[in-house]
Amino acid sequence: MERIILHSDINSFYANVECLYHPEIRNLPVAVGGNPEKRHGIILAKNQKAKEAGVKTGEVLWQARAKCPELVVRAPNYELYLRFSRLARKIYNRYSDQVEPFGLDEAWLDVTNSARIHGNGSVIAEKINRDIQEDLGITVSIGVSWNKIFAKFGSDYKKPNAITVITRDNYKKIVWQQEVGDLLYVGRSTKKKLMKYGIYTIGQLAKTSLDFLVLQFGKMGAVLWRFANGLDDSPVKSFDEHYNGNERILKSIGNSITTPRDLKDLKDVKFIIYMLTESVAMRLRETGCYCLTVAIHVRNKELHSFTRQLKLAKPSDLTREIAEAAIALFENNYDFSSDIRSMGVRVTDLVPDSTPIQLDLFGNEELRVRQARLDETVDDLRKRFGNLAVRRAVTIGDQMSCLDPKKDHIIHPIGYF
Repeated sequence: MERIILHSDINSFYANVECLYHPEIRNLPVAVGGNPEKRHGIILAKNQKAKEAGVKTGEVLWQARAKCPELVVRAPNYELYLRFSRLARKIYNRYSDQVEPFGLDEAWLDVTNSARIHGNGSVIAEKINRDIQEDLGITVSIGVSWNKIFAKFGSDYKKPNAITVITRDNYKKIVWQQEVGDLLYVGRSTKKKLMKYGIYTIGQLAKTSLDFLVLQFGKMGAVLWRFANGLDDSPVKSFDEHYNGNERILKSIGNSITTPRDLKDLKDVKFIIYMLTESVAMRLRETGCYCLTVAIHVRNKELHSFTRQLKLAKPSDLTREIAEAAIALFENNYDFSSDIRSMGVRVTDLVPDSTPIQLDLFGNEELRVRQARLDETVDDLRKRFGNLAVRRAVTIGDQMSCLDPKKDHIIHPIGYF
């Protein structure tokens, strides 16, 4: 049986939820953005009126206001968006238990086995579209196809509040005619490199020699070739495979931040790494997981960036162990030839905290047990009295000391892989 895959994308998610709760701005150009004083002054989302005025996601607030002086900018309310994201997933679960989130506002659904009950893919898409509007007061765009990549393409193809069906009969007329940057995971640098080789459309990418793409892009070249040719056969993971509880993602946990000022030395970097790690480790413990890999992302003031990762000696959810690994990664890979503008800390290769851990004959397991108890105590205090109730000494005594370890960061979408 041919698979029926849907990709649902909530239109202008953050901005439309804000308009829902603030009807007085509903007919105005609205954007959700960060705090300019903390240099988080970028557009995270915008409504249709702001989009028509030329406002773009990712641009700084002053640029957006230059295009649209009447723009209303709301600070992000992530707890509210998480609530709506969960409510949307409950609607998706009416039609399938195979729901794979892709960030807060997007999700894939495999409705192959639901077609006998609810109708074909386009019928189910129409039902979901109606349910979201009636139950939540917001709209979605939905792509329908036989694979996840083309379903995702379909949800982006027409917006807002649209349904696009991509079949084996029409994908060459629809997908192949679009520019190569519209394909999932063809970012700016990959697009630029593809264009250097005369590959401007998805169809041209599909017809390019697989061996050539692997030579130029490694394994990712083969992945993009399969994507372009509609050969993606990756499954839509079921809800339980992704979550422990309601919304805890079991693939990776990470935070990143654009700092209020440039980081000029290792002391500054340690401050930010510990602040980020406090949140990452706290969320790791909340999910009931250990991590096996720690990664950092660093971007300097010239906007050059790099990512590095390392394997831990044993699974861990200890704040200090994760922070020390991140600091070691930084020290081994950066020389402060330029000040740093933003940083991120992420943990991956997650395993349940019930996983047996091999004890080290020469290690100090008693110290690790004490550290675990200390982390749990600090978590409890923060839940009762706020995230800034207990802080490490390394994070005190600077203008950045007021940064909240669980709020002053960016929420990233879940990676496809």
